[in-house]
Amino acid sequence: MRNVFEAILQCGHDEDFVPQETEDFVPTDAPAGSPAKVRILAERVQKGLPLWHPEDRSDYSGLTGVDDS
Repeated sequence: MRNVFEAILQCGHDEDFVPQETEDFVPTDAPAGSPAKVRILAERVQKGLPLWHPEDRSDYSGLTGVDDS
């Protein structure tokens, strides 16, 4: 099973799905709630990766203005 959606189709649930960390699982500097972070989370789900990387940005320090990237 490549991702959680395939697990649901195959098993009828996602209880046994375990995301796999691969070389594609890299941290992001995108701020929480930004369009960029939402895009990255969607990509992680599609690739079957864990949602949260331990080194993802955890604060808003150093940010100024609106980031809609």
